[in-house]
Amino acid sequence: MTTTAPSTPGVQLLEVSPEYAGQRIDNFLLARLKGVPKTLIYRILRKGEVRVNKGRIKPEYKLQAGDIVRVPPVRVPERDEPVPLAQGLLQRLEASIVFEDKALIVINKPCGIAVHGGSGLNYGVIEAFRQLRPDCKELELVHRLDRDTSGLLMIAKKRSMLRHLHTALRGDGIDKRYMALVRGNWASSIKQVRAPLGKSNLRSGERMVEVDEEEGKESVTVFKVLRRFGDFATMIEAKPITGRTHQIRVHTLHAGHCIAGDTKYGDDDFSKEIRDMGGKRLFLHAYMLTVPLPDGGELKLQAPVDEMWAKTVERLSAPI
Repeated sequence: MTTTAPSTPGVQLLEVSPEYAGQRIDNFLLARLKGVPKTLIYRILRKGEVRVNKGRIKPEYKLQAGDIVRVPPVRVPERDEPVPLAQGLLQRLEASIVFEDKALIVINKPCGIAVHGGSGLNYGVIEAFRQLRPDCKELELVHRLDRDTSGLLMIAKKRSMLRHLHTALRGDGIDKRYMALVRGNWASSIKQVRAPLGKSNLRSGERMVEVDEEEGKESVTVFKVLRRFGDFATMIEAKPITGRTHQIRVHTLHAGHCIAGDTKYGDDDFSKEIRDMGGKRLFLHAYMLTVPLPDGGELKLQAPVDEMWAKTVERLSAPI
């Protein structure tokens, strides 16, 4: 990426180099405008203050080599003035690392921690790791997990690894498996849910995902029963073939078996019964990951569930 002379004070004109081709404009700006709230980035995109080749674009626009991106003046904090994060949180995230080498970090993300700041949050996993690894100037999230979903999350330390993993994610190279505790007795015959998903806004402004046969994007999840708890609940494995927002949560609901502790798509009565057993969380956990490495090798990782999850399952298993 090269910078041409600004056309007006504070305006940047950035030329996109070939290595950034295919990256979404919102992610491109998030990486460049460190410390600028995500909400502000989406605001300047929505208002048309960001231009590509002098034209307005949507946040999902994918950049092409040679594009000229106009970035309006925004205050970017200096590299040495990040919001200082609580030592306890930093220690907790450091302890959550399950794999690290010169190009990649994989953590077992705790439930309740967002992957990045924005929407009223000053920080997330990526901001914390930029403080934990100040010498790694290219740290970026490879993918995302919902704030209340726990489990394996990849953070690239090098741009080359980020590109490699994004290519693998677009193909069938990365195998991600989740565990979920769902309501009722999941039928063994439900091995796959293929239901197109679309997004809609509620009156409150909250974003929801729902099955939309007309305009939704193709979405496929493969399921397997891991353990049954009578007719009350089932522990299932979910393998998303596509990577849509809230895909597993909406596909389990579509199959008639919502996830315990899901405040958006769940069943309040079922979640309350699980909560009364000590399960005060969303029961969705990314527990297994198989990743192809650039040198031709393969990384296979598993992440244990937290103590709250384990104890709740113990209580579910106990004879009445």
